[in-house]
Amino acid sequence: MNNIKSKWVYLFVLSVIWGSSFILIKKSLLGLTPYQLGALRIIITGLFLFAMGFKTIKTIKTSDWKWIIISGLLGSLIPAFFFAIAETEIDSAVVSILNSLVPLNTILLGFAVFKIASTKRQILGVIIGFIGTAILILKGAHLNPNQNYFYAIFVILSTLMYAANVNIIKKYLQHVKPLTIATGNFVAIIIPAMIILVFTDFFSTQTFENPEFKMAMVYITILSLFGTAMAKILFNKLVHMSTPVFASSVTFVMPIVALMWGFLDGEVFSMLQGVASVIILLGVYLSHKKQSKQG
Repeated sequence: MNNIKSKWVYLFVLSVIWGSSFILIKKSLLGLTPYQLGALRIIITGLFLFAMGFKTIKTIKTSDWKWIIISGLLGSLIPAFFFAIAETEIDSAVVSILNSLVPLNTILLGFAVFKIASTKRQILGVIIGFIGTAILILKGAHLNPNQNYFYAIFVILSTLMYAANVNIIKKYLQHVKPLTIATGNFVAIIIPAMIILVFTDFFSTQTFENPEFKMAMVYITILSLFGTAMAKILFNKLVHMSTPVFASSVTFVMPIVALMWGFLDGEVFSMLQGVASVIILLGVYLSHKKQSKQG
């Protein structure tokens, strides 16, 4: 019973943290390019995780490093850049809504690639949640006709990577502690991020003289420490204590938080989007697989 309650607490906390990440990306882009933002997000997060969990690196078995590296690439490095690129053209709330494709992709990849079964109730929950997501997307497109939805491909590709990552953690890294996985991820990807940053002209007078630069650094630091470092550890823990589908259903609740931030920042929010948010919550509830006697 306590374990079941813990799952929902983790889900709620992650929803608030990750749901707030999209507005932080939007604000950071006022003073940084998408590539600078993505690289800095990885570097700052990596330094924080090294301070917390560097000693745990020695516990990673040689056979696990392959999956740790793949997890780092799919779950952190590439999406950090893709989300920043997407938000140069699409509102932060809409990006968070598109991110809700993760649970659907988790079920599809889990079944097709990783042979991880899902219950009928989980599938029904994902379908209902996806319907709510579709309503949000269609309404968002109606309210924001000038946005370039071609950039949505960057978000959709990221959802496929997140779905693969959650299945990899569940199937191949279940025995590795959450902090160890997160730290190992960033050991693998921090050097590529540093190389990318050098080639973005970040260390230039033009970047430092941008009037939005200082606040952008504040936003990216908050995003890195909470939206990436802390959230990665919490998410890995959630994957360990629940199913891949339930863990990825955090992306169904995130848009509600992101829409609230978007509304406060002047983005348009309609009554229909509110109804869609309720539908999404129903989908999350149904996608939760109760563990009889084991929960």
